[in-house]
Order: sequence, then C-alpha cells, then structure tokens
Amino acid sequence: MDSSLKGMPKITVLMPVYNCELYIKEAIDSILNQTFTDFEFLIIDDASTDQTVALIKTYTDARIILIVKPINTGLTNSLNQGLKLAKGDFIARMDGDDISLPERFERQIIFLETNPDIVLCGTWFSKIESDVVIKVPENHIDIKLALLKGNCICHPSVMMRKQVLDKLSEAYDVSKEPAEDFDLWVRLVAIGKLHNLQEVLLKYRVHNAQVSQKGETLQTQLSLQLRLQILEYLKYPFDDNERDLLKKIISGSVLVTFNEIKDFLILKEKMVLANADGFFDFNGFQKYLRGLQKKNFKNYFVHRKSYSPKICFQYFASRNKSEFKLKRIEKLKLIVKSIIFYTKK
Repeated sequence: MDSSLKGMPKITVLMPVYNCELYIKEAIDSILNQTFTDFEFLIIDDASTDQTVALIKTYTDARIILIVKPINTGLTNSLNQGLKLAKGDFIARMDGDDISLPERFERQIIFLETNPDIVLCGTWFSKIESDVVIKVPENHIDIKLALLKGNCICHPSVMMRKQVLDKLSEAYDVSKEPAEDFDLWVRLVAIGKLHNLQEVLLKYRVHNAQVSQKGETLQTQLSLQLRLQILEYLKYPFDDNERDLLKKIISGSVLVTFNEIKDFLILKEKMVLANADGFFDFNGFQKYLRGLQKKNFKNYFVHRKSYSPKICFQYFASRNKSEFKLKRIEKLKLIVKSIIFYTKK
C-alpha cells in the first residue's frame, strides 16, 4: 500500500544538528527542494548555543518536526532518539552543514524499491570547498572488501530500510562515537546488502569544527577495531594471540618482529581457507592480505629506525620464501645500514 494512503510518510529525513547557524539554511533548503516530496523532516537539535534553532523556526513547512533537547547528549544519542520517533519506511540521513542535490531521494527510493535485498543505499559525494568528487565502491562485494581498509560509506548520503534498523537493539552504538556509522555498516553487512549509487547526490562540507585531534585519535582506534571485527565474519576461531597479531599487522604503524611476519604468513593461509564460502571475493581478499604482508615486510626491512647485521641476514635467509623482493637500491641500503649499525636520529 502506498504510504500516502496510510497517512504515513515514505521517508523520514533524520538530521541531528548542533551549532550549525552558518550552514543550516542551505541544508534545510536542499531537503525541502527534493523532487521526491513524500517525507517527514525530523530535526534533532542537541542543545545548540547559537542561532540554529531560531533559524529552523523561521520555516513553516509542515513536514519539519523540530525536537530541541534540553541538554547536549551527543550525536549518537540524537540519532537513536530520531529513529524511535521516525514514521517513514526509509531513513534518509542528513547533516546540518551539508547539501543534498534535488534528485537524491528520488534516485535512492527507486533503487531501494527495485532491489529489496539492499538494506542501505549511499552515494558518491563532492566536497563543497573544492568540488573534489569522492567515488566510493558500488556493489556489496566491493564494499565489504573496502570496509577492511576503512569507512567507505558517507553517512549523510545514506538511505536505509527502517524495518532492518528496528531489528537492532540499538542501531547506533554510543560507545562507538565518533565511528558510530562505521560500526553500523559492519553490523548491517551480516543482515543484507549495501550499495553506493555511482553519482554525486550530496555535497559534503569539511571544516575544523567537525572532529578534534582527540576525536581523530579515537576514531582511528575505533576504525582499527571495526576492521578487525569484519574479519570475525570468516568461519575461523581467532584466538587472542592471533587477534593481537592482526591488530599490529592491520595498523601498520607498529613495527612487527620478524617472527610476527612469519606468523602472519601462516595466519594468512588460514584466513584464505576460512573464506572458502566466499564471504569476501576470493581474489580481492587475497590481494588485501598480500597488501598487508607487503606493507609490513617493507616496514621491517626498509623503513625501520635501526639496523644490524641480523636484519640483513634475515632478509637473505627469507627472500626465497617470500613473494616480495627488495629493489636493488633498497637491498644495497639494507646491506650498508646493517653493516654500520645505522640508527635514525
């Protein structure tokens, strides 16, 4: 039955806001000017201290529903509150400093209704300040591989099925902020298919107020945790030592030992076998694992801070067993640095 006949909107546009006075009108106008008009526009203000609320109240469009929180409790809390109030069959995310292009909702609704196995539909996006287009992977199989490297879905570009989100005890995990969206994608991967439309339907604003340096550090830590979590979908019982090894290998920021490089070769083969059911694309997954192996191999022999003859011996003893070989100039530097016990100052 058509949602308009039920008296219910097809879409709930969920837009949490906090101190967005400089950009809020552009964001609201971009939603109200959508070619697809069957939606409610739920705006959750997180106790803004500027003119954000006053500017929102200048609009008289009946589709706008404004909720003003008495105290600031964070983005994730606002998102979960909005989902409990949402009446639409689909949830369209939006941020108070971005711009949705006019045909965004129309394109996403058509795709989701034509493809019932898709639970989330994102899009390409461009950066407002530079017009640089960010192209994200299209199909579910490519998205799963890309999630192993980081978040590849733009949160304010997505449209999701509410009935799927309702199956989760809490769609957004407060403990995962500021990577609450990445966490949700990782959990949705096990429920249905994810998709990104290959056209720019959102203009995304990047500015200094978004994430603090402390927030970036936490986001990096959470991203690493979530990248490990995706690997748990493999039918392999990782033990604690293997998880610790994967954390170091995937991070690439901690110099692993020579024994850990050898241990990863063994674990890599186990993971390839565990992927026999094809959760990840076979060739793509092998390429990903080889990339991790190569990065840590190069870090150990080329980018380390100190050298000794032992390091040189390890390379020549293992080169016939490894699929990676140093270039001639890299090999020469390794020999010289090892002989003189080079230490980077």
